[in-house]
Amino acid sequence: MTERIKRILIISSDKSLKDVLTFCFDGWGYEVFLHEAPLSDIEVVKRSSPDVIVADVQSAKRPDMQICHLLKEDFMTAYIPIITIINKRQLRQQLLEVRQGVDDYLIKPPDPLDLRIRIEMALKRSQYSLHSSPLTGLPGVRIVEDALTERIQKGSSFSFGYVDIDNFKYFNDVYGYLKGDRVIMQVAHLLYTCVKHYGNPHDFIGHIGGDDFVFLTSIEKYKEIASSFIEFFDRLVPYHYSAQDQKQGFVVAKDRARTSRQIPFMSLSIAVVNRRHDDLVKSIVEINDRVAEIKGFLKAIPKSKFMVDRRSGSNEKEIFGPQVCQSHILPRQSYKPLGQILIERNLLSSEQLDEALKINWRRGVMLGEVIRDMGLVSAEDMEQALIFQQESALAKLS
Repeated sequence: MTERIKRILIISSDKSLKDVLTFCFDGWGYEVFLHEAPLSDIEVVKRSSPDVIVADVQSAKRPDMQICHLLKEDFMTAYIPIITIINKRQLRQQLLEVRQGVDDYLIKPPDPLDLRIRIEMALKRSQYSLHSSPLTGLPGVRIVEDALTERIQKGSSFSFGYVDIDNFKYFNDVYGYLKGDRVIMQVAHLLYTCVKHYGNPHDFIGHIGGDDFVFLTSIEKYKEIASSFIEFFDRLVPYHYSAQDQKQGFVVAKDRARTSRQIPFMSLSIAVVNRRHDDLVKSIVEINDRVAEIKGFLKAIPKSKFMVDRRSGSNEKEIFGPQVCQSHILPRQSYKPLGQILIERNLLSSEQLDEALKINWRRGVMLGEVIRDMGLVSAEDMEQALIFQQESALAKLS
C-alpha cells in the first residue's frame, strides 16, 4: 500500500526561513504550501487541506495568534496539528498566548531535522486521535486496517478475532445510551485485560464502532483469549441489568416489528480467522468476508460463543465448531462484583460507583484502589467487603 504524501502548510513572512524549509521538506518527499503571515482567513487553510501547519509567529501577540485560535475553533480544521516557530523572548513574554490553540513549538531559527521529527510526532498523534474511538480510546477502523495490512504484507501468521455483543441494541433501547456506553467501556476493559494477560506483548485490540471490537494475536493464543473474555463477560454482564430483570433472566423489549419480546441477556459472538504463512488470504477484504460468514452463523446460536474459520485450518488440531463457553453455575450466583457488594451494604451510591468504574476501565487501576483513593469507602469497610467477596466465591465452589 502506497503511503499518501503528507501536506505541510508554512505560514511565514520570513523568505529565508520559507526557502530553507521548502528545500528540506521537498527533498524529504512532503508537499509544501506557503502563505504570508499574519493569516486571518481559515478558508485559505481549508483549500490547502494540510496535514500539519507550521506557523512562524512574528510577535506572539493576539493578532498573530488569531489564525491558531480560528483553526482550533472550527470543527473542520480543529484536528490539524499546529507547530509554531517563535523566538525565546516572545515565548517568555507571551507564554499563555502560545499555549492556546497550539500543539507544539520550536525556538527560531529551527533545525529543519528537529522540525521534521516534531511534525512526524504530531502527525502520529493526530492520526491516532482522529481514527480512535472517543468513548473507549481504542484504535478505530483506519488503524485496524493499517495493522491488518502490515501483517498481511509481511506474510505474518496471526489470529484475527471479531467481537460482537448480541442483544446490545435491545439493552440500549430499554436502559438508554448512557448505560449502553458503560457496557461498551467495560467490554473494552475486559478485552484489553484478557489480551494483555493471555496474549503477547505486541498484540493489538481495536474498537470498530458501536458494539464491535477486534483483536490481533498469534494463532496459539486466540482460544485462551476468547474463552477467558467470554467467561469474564458472562460473569459481569447481568449486573448491568436491574434487580428485577436479573431475577427473571431477561428484559422485555420491542423488536423491529414493534412486538414485545423477552430478550435474553447480552452475550458475545467472536468470529476468528487464522492466517498462516502459506495461507491464501491476501487482503483485508477476504478476511472481512470470512468474518461476516462466521458472524452470520453465530448470531443464530444463543449464549456466548466463538468459532474459527474452517478454511484457515492446517495439519494442526483446530477448533472448527462454535464453542459455547458456559458454566454449570450461573455467573450471578458464582461471583459478585465488589461494587455490587458495596452498594448492597449502602457504602456506595450507584452514581459514585459509575464514576469509580470509569476510572477503573480507562486507567486499568483496580476498582478497590480507585474507590479508596476517591475517599468513598473507609479502609476497614473495603477490607470487610473484599473478605466477604472471597468467602462467597469459595462457598459457591465448595
